[in-house]
Amino acid sequence: MNQTVKLVFNLFKLRIGIVIAITALAGYAITPGHAAAWQVGVLALAVLVSSAAAGAFNQYYESDLDHLMERTRRRPFVTGAMRPHQGWPVLIAALCAIAVGAAWAAVNPWAALYTFLGAFFYAVVYTVWLKRRTWWNIVIGGLAGSFAVLAGSAAVTPSLSPEAMLLALVLFLWTPSHFWSLAIAYRDDYARAGVPMLPVVKGDAWAARAIFGNTVLLVAASLAPVLYHPGWIYLVFAVAGGAYYLKYNLLLLAEQNRRTAMACFHASLVQLSLVLLGAMLDSVIRG
Repeated sequence: MNQTVKLVFNLFKLRIGIVIAITALAGYAITPGHAAAWQVGVLALAVLVSSAAAGAFNQYYESDLDHLMERTRRRPFVTGAMRPHQGWPVLIAALCAIAVGAAWAAVNPWAALYTFLGAFFYAVVYTVWLKRRTWWNIVIGGLAGSFAVLAGSAAVTPSLSPEAMLLALVLFLWTPSHFWSLAIAYRDDYARAGVPMLPVVKGDAWAARAIFGNTVLLVAASLAPVLYHPGWIYLVFAVAGGAYYLKYNLLLLAEQNRRTAMACFHASLVQLSLVLLGAMLDSVIRG
């Protein structure tokens, strides 16, 4: 039973899905106004399910690449724990349709649209169209996380607030720095699989400079919402997360190896967690 739960958890990338659902909650929290608790709950669950469907499709579609990479060769479709038959796309499409329909019925068409676009950009735009073709893959694919923020904001109002747009920009800028750090750590894996991630195409030093420049923009974007609704609580968390992340960016800039790349990768998770937590705490404490 535990093994089955673990397989399902890994196949649907539920760890990422939970983060995406929290991102939608942060998008709701940072937007001035309120919605019914049940609506927000349904929307968060819809975003989680749509993200899970996209994650499963990513593994289904990329099983030919995953067996070439040390980091992904233990995924269920690669090990044979699950067989990649033609029924999977039907199940994945059904899950996505249910999620989008739930968001529409519980909230509004705009929340449903953003829920769909988040899954579409990860499963189709990133996985199918871009990943094997260009190092811009993760830049454009990063819009997937941004749409989760917009879905959460749409629960309050279809006309998106400046705070939500800025938080969506934070997610857009966060994704390249996050994944390029991982790509430096596993550059040989990506090169073996023929995936043109930035370190493979431009080299580790160039990628480290791109990560640093992008992170400077990311930190600036994360501070910008305080010009509107969020207050000092959000500001404290955003400053702490930005400073922490920039520290590890500088270490990666000085020396590119797996240790510094993974440290930068994990620091990006801390930074995002602090920004999202700050947005939600600020909303709760300030009422």
